[in-house]
Amino acid sequence: MDQQVKLAKVQKVLGRTGNTGNVTQVRVEFLEASNPASGSGRTIVRNVKGPVREGDILCLLEWEREARRLR
Repeated sequence: MDQQVKLAKVQKVLGRTGNTGNVTQVRVEFLEASNPASGSGRTIVRNVKGPVREGDILCLLEWEREARRLR
């Protein structure tokens, strides 16, 4: 089970979504494998279930789809 994962750092928590507010929408920046400390990766918006705050590192199994923005 060798699944590709990408690491992404939470830049900003955008808000809560979902029927009961149990999903958090965040903006994440991808960390490059060659230099994780550099902040020059691309950013996307993702939905995260569970506790999350700015500065957390997420392991994304799927990284090409972007979540729709909150209204």
